[in-house]
Amino acid sequence: MGIYKNTYRIESARLKEWDYSTPWWYYVTICTKDMKCWFREIKNNKMILNRLGETVYNFWMNIPSHYKKIDIDYFVIMPNHIYGIIIIYAVETGHAPSLQSTGPTLGNVIGSFKSAAAKWAHKNNFQSFSWQSRFYDHIIRNENDLFRIRNYIQNNPLKWELDECYGM
Repeated sequence: MGIYKNTYRIESARLKEWDYSTPWWYYVTICTKDMKCWFREIKNNKMILNRLGETVYNFWMNIPSHYKKIDIDYFVIMPNHIYGIIIIYAVETGHAPSLQSTGPTLGNVIGSFKSAAAKWAHKNNFQSFSWQSRFYDHIIRNENDLFRIRNYIQNNPLKWELDECYGM
């Protein structure tokens, strides 16, 4: 933990040696501030979205239309957070394929998504809506890891009642 302007600051959980613009598959978790259930609820093991939840869903689905070399894979919007897989593809340079990218970082993509959703919320009667300041990421290591994460995302609404934030 470091000190910033005389207050404690939690260091980033990102891998210091990893370039987050590297073409790869990333698993992310994005939470609402104080884990407040802004996107509605789960009934009969299915997520029921309200207007804000539907808008957040649409913003997430539109991520690839804003970034040429970004795609999305499995995701789920829960009452107070989002789980999703974001894929960053290599930028074609006309040279041999490379793991270098000149495109956006994972943080750029998530930051833009969060900003757009919050801006919409504040203009549409959700003035006190906000996101947690950071997000969790996991670099997907192999096909087994991908399978495990996809399964977790797909089955997460079934486990909502076991979540520590259930009933908040």
